[in-house]
Amino acid sequence: MKIILYKIMLKRKLSIRQVSILTGVSKSTIQKTMAELSNPTICTMEKLAAGLNISIESLYESDYK
Repeated sequence: MKIILYKIMLKRKLSIRQVSILTGVSKSTIQKTMAELSNPTICTMEKLAAGLNISIESLYESDYK
């Protein structure tokens, strides 16, 4: 499963700073998530989904979706 935060940000024309403000997630965490350098906690994913007004499932790309 792959986190597709970057695609969502591009589609909505949002910067890392804007996503950070909307979600309450730090810019460094967003950058690491986008670069797949870390696995975010479920709490972080909930914050991202709530701030972007999408479901958590929408943040993932999977062959089994």
